[in-house]
Amino acid sequence: MLLKKLKEYADERMTTQLPPLYEMTPVAWIVALGADGRPLSSQPISRIDPSNPRGKRGLDMAAPMIQRTNEIKPRLLVDDGMYTFGRTQDTHLDEAERQRLAEDEPDAYRKMIKRQERAERAHDAYRKMLDRCAAHTNEPAVLAVQCFYEHGGADLLDLGDQWDYGLKVAFIVQLADDTGCHPHDLPSVQRFWLSEHAPGTAALGQCVVCREHKPVLDRMQTKLKGIPFRSGAPPETSIISANKKAFESYGLEASRVAPTCRECAEDFHRALNHLLADDYGSIKVGDAAFVFWTPDNVAFDVRSFMTKPDAAAVRTLLESVGRGRHAALNDDSLFYAASLSASGGRAVVRDWLDTTVANAANNIARWFHLQRIVDPRDENPTGAEPQPLGLFALATSTVRRDSRGLPVLDDLPVSTPQALFRAAIHGSPLPMDVAYQAVRRCRADQGVTRPRAALIKLVLLSQEPLPPKEDYMVALEPNHPSIAYHCGRLLAVLEAVQRAALPGVNATVVDRYYGAASSTPATVFGALIRGAQPHLAKLHRDRPGAYVNLQRGLEDVIAQIGDWPPTLALKDQAVFSLGYYHQRAHDRAEFLSRRAARDDKTGQEDTTTDSGRENLP
Repeated sequence: MLLKKLKEYADERMTTQLPPLYEMTPVAWIVALGADGRPLSSQPISRIDPSNPRGKRGLDMAAPMIQRTNEIKPRLLVDDGMYTFGRTQDTHLDEAERQRLAEDEPDAYRKMIKRQERAERAHDAYRKMLDRCAAHTNEPAVLAVQCFYEHGGADLLDLGDQWDYGLKVAFIVQLADDTGCHPHDLPSVQRFWLSEHAPGTAALGQCVVCREHKPVLDRMQTKLKGIPFRSGAPPETSIISANKKAFESYGLEASRVAPTCRECAEDFHRALNHLLADDYGSIKVGDAAFVFWTPDNVAFDVRSFMTKPDAAAVRTLLESVGRGRHAALNDDSLFYAASLSASGGRAVVRDWLDTTVANAANNIARWFHLQRIVDPRDENPTGAEPQPLGLFALATSTVRRDSRGLPVLDDLPVSTPQALFRAAIHGSPLPMDVAYQAVRRCRADQGVTRPRAALIKLVLLSQEPLPPKEDYMVALEPNHPSIAYHCGRLLAVLEAVQRAALPGVNATVVDRYYGAASSTPATVFGALIRGAQPHLAKLHRDRPGAYVNLQRGLEDVIAQIGDWPPTLALKDQAVFSLGYYHQRAHDRAEFLSRRAARDDKTGQEDTTTDSGRENLP
């Protein structure tokens, strides 16, 4: 179904049709030639746009396509500098530098010689294909490029020592009638390229996409670009491939495991590459890539909701869903989405979603509703709308941070963002494994951040068969039925007692005991309560108002617990973290309320801070 819908996307939405075995590829340099093959300028024309990350390798243009790994396979008339000129970055070294390298760094010298030998073989293959094309087409523009090499080739140009031979080079020829021509754009050249590099086909078979009986491909000629990959994996992946017996079926090998004709293969690859390169139609989180589109081109900005959700836009979406209305959205419009990742040189389709825009909007609204949770850092947490969190913030809350405070994406399993995306679009329950990752990170970091708390709440409530009541678990729930929830609250109150008695303390009870308290409450809370008594006595002496508030808080929470649970299961540990988080946010809100009341009474701003503010999650 995915491949069929991608082909429909290519047919209906991609108006620019490419010649067979051509692709859009970045070209950095254009060599301008006269009809006699002489360069019109010693400097190639630059197409590099350093201001744009996509333009650093040049601007896209349609050019011959071929798949190569370590093999010598030239692209006709548009290839990198090694193939086009037979040179490498080492070419500028003079004899003295080469001699020094041979004496001081023999391994580096041998590698340099191998690179140069490979460049010579690549250029020789490039020239032989050019000669065959010239003989086959007899096109004046192709003959001009052939003459360029006969006159001296790269020696006629001023490329400089810093010229990047890894970037692609094309030609433009000024013909006798003063018209400029890219030789690779000529129909005869395109036909020659197809005849030279038409992919191998097997006997007639039924294409899995168009269902017609045609010659099917032995191997895909086109690959996907843009799926994230870990270091060491190739930047291009195959969506249909089988190179081992375990992947084969009914004796079918390579790409014949899913028989596809050449036309359909080029179309669905082109469509998927277009979506992956389109910021509006794709999202990338860690090693996961998500693409989505509507056949009717409905203006439904899923990317903004998932990446940088605006509180006002989310509120409008929630209100429209609540009224059963979707302004500017056609309920019957179809919506498609796919989750992709890379495994070695293969693309993995992890999920395929086929729904309507109305259903997707409803599910996204529910996704935001379930993740709503108070923000303890907000200066007015009781009256402000909690800021919605996007896919990246929720997914990366489960991994550690590096020295710069950035999430370590190598630790993020691809299943986490995939499950979050599916829950947002399809409304599926999130697996408890996602909550386990968040709980494990809470224990490792000895605390609960807002994205982590929102993620845990989202997981727990997504598994409920009935929708929760309005504002359930957004803020403190004093009468929550779970003992684990109140154990988390108690740890927050004990931390507040310690901070009030010992301002500026380096390591709190949370820093030392969060892991044990959240998994085996019976073993630690008795000792923690006894350890809090000297702090309460100090507060009773020095700060009686704080003592009364904290003592009352301890009594209220302990009254909800009863017998201490010896252990907490995974779900209870998740609820524990929410209790801890909610209690801290509640205490922060009460402090701000008291401070505001004092400000109103005295007419002067109170600059004192609560003891735990500097370490809020």
